[in-house]
Amino acid sequence: MTDRGTINTRNLVFLQLVLAFAAASLACTVDVGGPEPPQRPVSIGEDGAGVDQVWESALAGALQTGQLRVLFDEAQLTALLSQRLSNDEGSAFESPVVLLREGTIQLYGVGHQGPLRANVHLTITPILSQDGDLGFELTSAEFGPLPLPKGLRESLSALLTEALSGPLGTLATGVKITSVAIDSGELAIVGELR
Repeated sequence: MTDRGTINTRNLVFLQLVLAFAAASLACTVDVGGPEPPQRPVSIGEDGAGVDQVWESALAGALQTGQLRVLFDEAQLTALLSQRLSNDEGSAFESPVVLLREGTIQLYGVGHQGPLRANVHLTITPILSQDGDLGFELTSAEFGPLPLPKGLRESLSALLTEALSGPLGTLATGVKITSVAIDSGELAIVGELR
């Protein structure tokens, strides 16, 4: 009888250890991997102020010439997104790296969804309407080995649209975007005053 009592005690202790381990793992973040981000571009300023200065300069020039010309680089956009994400306490995205290649914005970073942590890669394409309105469409998304949650996809797309075309929002009736080009680490936006 003592053998049977010892076995039950061992099973009970083993079961308690397994349950304790399972509870501890639920409380921890699980890294599920995903696409590795490239090196972060050298930034001209970690506060994202470079983008605001570029817009201000371009708008001042447009008042003189009637033409709006804006040129952003990867470091400016990476700094801008880092600054905006750090201001958003509930953000599920961190450590952004922006690459501007072959007509698309490639955004890498780390995403959080519940206890999961994964490397994220987003491909964003600029959209130009016939009316000259600029927007951005999230064309592909990888959240580690999982599909990107819809809420995170929408919030990142909205954040990028606001960050890049937000300054035009106040002048929406006065500026018409005529072209958008992305290549070799630069995003060029050209427009005209209406």
